[in-house]
Amino acid sequence: MLRTPQAEPSWHGVDPESPNAERWDDPFPSLAWFRARAPVNHTPAQLWRVYRYADCVRVLRELPCGVRRTDGTAPGNAMGGGGSNGAGGQFMLQQDPPTHTRLRKLVAKAFTPRAAEKLRPRAREIVRGLVDEAIEQREFDLIAGLALPLPSQLICEMLGVPSADRARFTRWTGVATHLLRGSYLAGEERARVEATVQELAGYFNALIEERRKHLGDDLISTLIRAEEAGDQLSPTELLIQSIGLLVAGFETTIGLIGLGAKNLIDHPDQQERLRRDPSLTSSAIEECLRFEGPIGMTTRVLHADANLDVRTIPANTTLWLSLWSANRDPAQFPNPDAFDVARTPNPHLAFGAGTHACLGMHLARMEAQEALGALVARTKSLARDAAPLAWGASVFRVPAALRVRAELA
Repeated sequence: MLRTPQAEPSWHGVDPESPNAERWDDPFPSLAWFRARAPVNHTPAQLWRVYRYADCVRVLRELPCGVRRTDGTAPGNAMGGGGSNGAGGQFMLQQDPPTHTRLRKLVAKAFTPRAAEKLRPRAREIVRGLVDEAIEQREFDLIAGLALPLPSQLICEMLGVPSADRARFTRWTGVATHLLRGSYLAGEERARVEATVQELAGYFNALIEERRKHLGDDLISTLIRAEEAGDQLSPTELLIQSIGLLVAGFETTIGLIGLGAKNLIDHPDQQERLRRDPSLTSSAIEECLRFEGPIGMTTRVLHADANLDVRTIPANTTLWLSLWSANRDPAQFPNPDAFDVARTPNPHLAFGAGTHACLGMHLARMEAQEALGALVARTKSLARDAAPLAWGASVFRVPAALRVRAELA
């Protein structure tokens, strides 16, 4: 028999319909409060929020759950929810098996560790030119000069999208990510986001029609071949996967590289440690992901009743999992508020886990390794202004700009 949730659930001061700029600048004190005092809490939206590492891992890897209800519909308060026929709802990340399995399999080979390694020489070539140009100025915007052009160039090349159109994508993709807010996106803001998605759709429809005439080795050509092979992919699925891969392919990587650079700058001892020992580059990127990744939360929908924190939560309930909180949980990470480029082991949840783990995690890791590794290696020191960062248009936590001063090695 289910236990009755608390009679009057509250937001405990964190209501997603009331954005708080101060909390966005530094979300971690608030998350620590929740983790200690309300680690699993019921909200007025009838969803539950989960803050501890062990609970998040259990949901992601052990409990029967997905991103949709057991009847296949998408909950409106889930990321990307608000109906099964919307653009966000048809992207592979918003599908459960077997649809998720079918769609993901079509492009999975392009995002394996081996595929990421094959792209490393090209990434290194791009980074070399960007870093050379940036550090020659001594003071530069790291987002515009490195964090944005590297992943956008690579994903455009992977998809077969003209790199000359990157400026338009920079405007479109950040806005389009707000579809993930589901029912919390409303009014004029929803109209603006949907208009942007329509622009993306128009662009990709034209690109797909052109590509049908000249198929290549890019991802869009791969998806077109699947569509033309029969029942593997519908025309609408082809369009949505193309848009989704573009948006997912660089928006969060901008945040990873930008926030990673910020934390290396803000911890000069760790910056210097990495400079002295480049073999720490891989572990440094994992620590950037754990300490302050661009994605703060993810959602799952229970497919069976489950017990969390001595509470029984019914099937088809939406759970908001705080990845930022889990990655700072002292029960899992010793001294979790310390930034340590040599931290090991580091089983963070920045890419999620389980069936819906981030498709592009290996590509993002490789890009950040090349970008931040080269930036540290080519400089004697890096500094920035202490002023609070301005944040980009994305629903993710991505700096709009990061003014950096470099002293050359």
